[in-house]
Amino acid sequence: MTDWLSPTEWQAVALSLRVAFWATVISLPLGIWVAWLLARREFPGKQVLNGLVHLPLILPPVVTGYLLLITFGRRGYVGQFLDQWFGIVLAFRWTGAVLAAAVMAFPLMVRAIRLAFEAVDPKLEQAAGTLGASPAWVFLTVTLPLILPGVLAGAVLAFAKAMGEFGATITFVSNIPGETQTLPSAIYAFLQVPGGDAQAFRLVIVSIAVAMGALIASEWIGRRVARRIGGLG
Repeated sequence: MTDWLSPTEWQAVALSLRVAFWATVISLPLGIWVAWLLARREFPGKQVLNGLVHLPLILPPVVTGYLLLITFGRRGYVGQFLDQWFGIVLAFRWTGAVLAAAVMAFPLMVRAIRLAFEAVDPKLEQAAGTLGASPAWVFLTVTLPLILPGVLAGAVLAFAKAMGEFGATITFVSNIPGETQTLPSAIYAFLQVPGGDAQAFRLVIVSIAVAMGALIASEWIGRRVARRIGGLG
């Protein structure tokens, strides 16, 4: 397969995997916490938070990318702060692609985990609490194992979405080969030049293979976890 893809194509594949991995890992703790808030807590502004979480699904990706650019770009309020105080630059860097992919994938992650929380009977957690367990211990030993299939499903959905993210990414970090050119960006670039159809088609096949592999692995892991939780494994 090394000979099948050119070095430029390999760069795009490797960068996409890198971006999708870090976008998923970094956003997962926040996704679990937000899903828990939406599923288990009532507070002022809950519907506003729910709307903000799902906003990237409704807005055109280019709009999301533009909002990221004016917020986290070097001239943006947050971007200036990060650059001046920490030397962190996100715009037109692969780390910015991670941020864009995480933002676009976050709603899918939160929705899957929220459904998992809502499927857990709160009485199980309350029973553990009456036995003297702290809320943190109840979450780690009772809630988290029960929602683990949902967490895995949310992580895989986020990973697949991050792998395929294009509009927000290209708007925020452009399409720089070797730096920000992910699989979708590379496919788009190849389709813009004469004779690039073959290269684009190869990357399309890779995209499908990676997505299918992630979904199959998630299904297998989810079933294993469900069997263990149910005492069948």
